[in-house]
Amino acid sequence: MGVLMVDHTDVRAGSDLILSLCPSSPNCISSQAVDSHFIEPFTQIGEARAGFDNSKAILGLRKDTIIVSATEIMIGVEFKTTLGFVDDGLFLLDGVNKMIHIRSASRVGYWDLGKNRRRMEEIRQDYQNLAGI
Repeated sequence: MGVLMVDHTDVRAGSDLILSLCPSSPNCISSQAVDSHFIEPFTQIGEARAGFDNSKAILGLRKDTIIVSATEIMIGVEFKTTLGFVDDGLFLLDGVNKMIHIRSASRVGYWDLGKNRRRMEEIRQDYQNLAGI
């Protein structure tokens, strides 16, 4: 059984899809966290590939987002805040379970005032609207 540990610079093939852990600071969220950093993954309706492509299209339209890497199962992005800070985001396709795992973390600082969570919920809403959920 292989493991895929993902951060914005490292993607390796494997059968388990595991995002990097969040640090103890409250400026990170992940759909694979088990504590206060947890956020629900995006649920997919229909064919997994189409849903993942929709996510990429939504990210490409956001003015605060730059897609820095993309593979068949992962999209890495940089989110730029109005104050000029850069946050790293990851979207990881889990086609078997029909979901997209998500992670977003501030590069600097300790507290993000909930920005990473609010941004991912905005993207989730756009995704659901596009998918007709």
